[in-house]
Amino acid sequence: MTESRASQFFDAYARDFSAIYGTRNTLPNRLVNRWFRKSMRLRYEMTLAACEPVRGKAVLDVGCGPGHYAVALAERGARRVLGIDFAPSMIELAGAHARAAGVEKRCEFAVGDFLTVPIEEVFDYSIVMGFMDYIREPARVIDKVLSLTRQGAFFSFPADGGPLAWQRKLRYRNRCDLFLYDETAVERLFESVGNARVDITKIERDFFVAVSTH
Repeated sequence: MTESRASQFFDAYARDFSAIYGTRNTLPNRLVNRWFRKSMRLRYEMTLAACEPVRGKAVLDVGCGPGHYAVALAERGARRVLGIDFAPSMIELAGAHARAAGVEKRCEFAVGDFLTVPIEEVFDYSIVMGFMDYIREPARVIDKVLSLTRQGAFFSFPADGGPLAWQRKLRYRNRCDLFLYDETAVERLFESVGNARVDITKIERDFFVAVSTH
């Protein structure tokens, strides 16, 4: 199963992945981040801006990884953030980051497959960053996310084509399944979202998708 391979890979990769967000401030890491991970920084900044005003709001973070989005939103005043990830090591790091930032009472992290874990509440915002890269059934994820969101949902989709996509395919060939998209494929995924407004922005190696549900 695609998600099982991804879970195993990211469970082992958790600490190195967390370093992308600046927890390992070495010169090689800074150079790699600058030249090859610019898209990750841009989508992080765009997501935080899109969730404003976040004070007093509830946020769902699908594929939360080491919790950098969740913690940042809690620090900005979110009253509750629920982060879900299928890699246990990622959830351990997320909890540690929340405690270090003093926002652990407003952050909850859970290990699980988003498509099967029961979620009973509705959130003001939902964020799905760096997650669709590894999902075989993206339409199911989109449908569930939008059913749990009352205000705005934000997704990233990895773009196919070009040298960055080529080298990423090589790197992930023996790690886990990877799914890349062109703009037409992304547009088709959101054709049936009803009256919601959908904005698709190309940023470096990603498509950033903002869905306004209110």
